[in-house]
Amino acid sequence: MVLSGNSIEHALLMLGCYSAGVPIVSLSPQYSQGGDFARLRNCNDVVRPKLIFAQSEPEFSAAMASLEAHNPALRFASINGGPERISFAEMAQTPVTSAVADAISAIKPSAVAKYLFTSGSSGLPKAVIQTHGMLMGTIAADEALSDGRPLPDDAKMLEWMPWSHIAGGNYTFNAGLWAGLTNYLDEGKPHPDHFHKTIENLYEVSPINFGSMPIGYAMLVDAMEADPKLRSCFFRNLQFMHCGGAALDINVLERLEHLAIAERGVKIPLITKYGSTEVQIATMLHWIDEGDGLIGNPVPGITLKLVPKDSVYEIRIKGPTVSPGYIGEPEKSAAAFDDEGFYMPGDACSFAHPEDRSGGLVFAGRIEGNFKLDTGTWVHVEELCSALKSACAPFIEQIVIVGEGKPYLGALIWPPATLLAERGQAGIAERLSQLISAFNSRGRGSSTRVRRVAIMTVPLSADDSEITLKGAASPRVVLSNRKDVVTALYSPSPADTQIIHI
Repeated sequence: MVLSGNSIEHALLMLGCYSAGVPIVSLSPQYSQGGDFARLRNCNDVVRPKLIFAQSEPEFSAAMASLEAHNPALRFASINGGPERISFAEMAQTPVTSAVADAISAIKPSAVAKYLFTSGSSGLPKAVIQTHGMLMGTIAADEALSDGRPLPDDAKMLEWMPWSHIAGGNYTFNAGLWAGLTNYLDEGKPHPDHFHKTIENLYEVSPINFGSMPIGYAMLVDAMEADPKLRSCFFRNLQFMHCGGAALDINVLERLEHLAIAERGVKIPLITKYGSTEVQIATMLHWIDEGDGLIGNPVPGITLKLVPKDSVYEIRIKGPTVSPGYIGEPEKSAAAFDDEGFYMPGDACSFAHPEDRSGGLVFAGRIEGNFKLDTGTWVHVEELCSALKSACAPFIEQIVIVGEGKPYLGALIWPPATLLAERGQAGIAERLSQLISAFNSRGRGSSTRVRRVAIMTVPLSADDSEITLKGAASPRVVLSNRKDVVTALYSPSPADTQIIHI
């Protein structure tokens, strides 16, 4: 089980485990950085590793001590080793025998390659079984969509996406190796305190592809608009971009396209994907489109069953990249599939062009997260959150919609810390009141009209599981922890000054 983030040693461990037929678990470093390490110990109990690896002993010493006290039988390794620790160099010097070839030849598509933990948006993270067949199925689907153009011999990729998630650990890592790309590990990430490192790396590495979350593209566009040199370096060798985790704001997409045309004279394809830890990549938008929220069509090998649910469709998935289930949780594994063997992620979609169903699907949020007002009107929460963020940019960093069984919708909104510091709570409240009023005035019904808003100044707590590993608010946990705020939103005369009446 690996506690630390992406590194050359981490990559070698991963490939070594694949070859030996030993499952590997790449954990999010967040589990090992502060707090009481309860989630870390839970992960240990679920997958029961024999060896723990951390890149830096000092950085992860507290986490390792917590695991050691929890399970004294564990062995620990790091780069430099230490008392009662194994050094990476010591592991790398293990003699190669015929057992290596025997282990590789014994690997079947159904063999477990790794376990990846879900983000924990609905409770404790679950360990999803990842087979070798699933990993190869993802590459095969990608190859089937390729236009067959040979890549330059010096083609490079710059990777920040963590290997604890499918996007980095299964898709970009494996696809990059398969394509023969040189993988440069990016110490940066889409965060105000770290993105400058990504910019510095882009000056040196002009990648052939680039992937990030929507917030990463927003930060990149801001930087490129102010820095022509960065724009030139970024687009010089770029063939395509990919985005996942959430819908990319249409304003950011349009600015990105404008920059590409200014630099290269053409738009650069931005590939969006839909999937999960349980299914890898299920759909892909692999063509240039002006639409908003498109997730494309099923990738080769994947079959979607679309079950009507009110005005949308519930997505169900079958194919070679779908996991058999969760380790140690047979009941949850069984409950995740319908009677025809389709995995049920609990997500919804609609057709971008109902008259032409080949035109792709649009993500329509979570089935489970949607709710009804007291009128019986359904509220499609993720669609509404995405629309509000776009309409109120850049004043909403996180948002949780409330109103189940209530006469109107409310929202808990966390503005960016920098804007909160600059404008203060009153200034943010005034501007959001204007923007949401304008949003509500666009002929909206009760299911998309927000009547009261709470401006939140106490940040979401990762230790309390209020924020998932994907960086999104966990509505169920937030609403449980902040019941007083929800009560104030529906009070006839809320005394709290943080409540805005729209």
